Amino acid sequence: MKKSVLFKINSLYRDNFRVTGYTFGSGEKALCVVGNMRGNEIQQIYTCSQLIQRLKKLEEEGRIREGREILVIPSCNPHSMNIGKRFWPTDNTDINRMFPGYDLGETTQRIAAGIFDVIKEYKNGIQLTSFYMPGVFLPHLRMMTTGFENTELAKKFGLPYVVLRNTRPYDTTTLNYNWQIWETNAFSLYTTSTDKIDRQSAKLGVQSILNFMAAEEMIDYKGPAGYQSEILDDRELVSARVRHSGIFECLVQVGQEVSKGERLARVLDPCDGEQKEEIDSPVDGIIFFAHDEPLTYENTAVFKIIKREPNH
Repeated sequence: MKKSVLFKINSLYRDNFRVTGYTFGSGEKALCVVGNMRGNEIQQIYTCSQLIQRLKKLEEEGRIREGREILVIPSCNPHSMNIGKRFWPTDNTDINRMFPGYDLGETTQRIAAGIFDVIKEYKNGIQLTSFYMPGVFLPHLRMMTTGFENTELAKKFGLPYVVLRNTRPYDTTTLNYNWQIWETNAFSLYTTSTDKIDRQSAKLGVQSILNFMAAEEMIDYKGPAGYQSEILDDRELVSARVRHSGIFECLVQVGQEVSKGERLARVLDPCDGEQKEEIDSPVDGIIFFAHDEPLTYENTAVFKIIKREPNH
């Protein structure tokens, strides 16, 4: 294992900003794994740390294939992480909305440019990322439909679901999109949590990456058999929204099968505790995403459900 500083910005008032990478093997740039890009993505950096431990052991055992280079970048935003702020501290910008970057631009543009200059030549790229809404997901792989997406490759992770979604205008400045445009096979990997560590789903995330690496002949490894991945279109996920703001009381769990009309949650008045609303499932299906904050706001999508036919 080789640990090196990939990008640095000097600082006047505190320690310099550094992006550190961990390289395994040498030769063809086979895979790059990127961890947290936002300061609250604790699960993402933790998952990378566990992947590094596994790769370190595999390298010591001589099980990384000759001519394959693997790079892991646990954190692209250590400054925000140090103060518990999701976006860049001084101007609240999101590094993952700045790619491919601009080396003479604002700070986050320069960070994105410095990172992308290092990782754009890798054949495969995996970003451990988080959703824009607070909540818990079923572990899955997500891909943008840019015309370069490869669902057959995605199945090699062995995760339960692969979700495809149409590209929106703001996606053109994300890492995943730009990786694909530079002809990298790009995947976004979601485990269950963001600002809390879920060891079980982190373990599943690491296992899925090792499955992919083994299938693509980067490592000599045979682990537990994964899932037969189901391909989903993001537009087919059914949303359940709240009509009122208030205290959110969730009554179901992610992965749970529900029936149409089944009670999913309640919204309570935060001051007097009176029930303001009950949220029932609009379809038969499986809870794919669930809001997990104590408060919710009017018209928020608090659940996303994989629709199933009755008795499916």
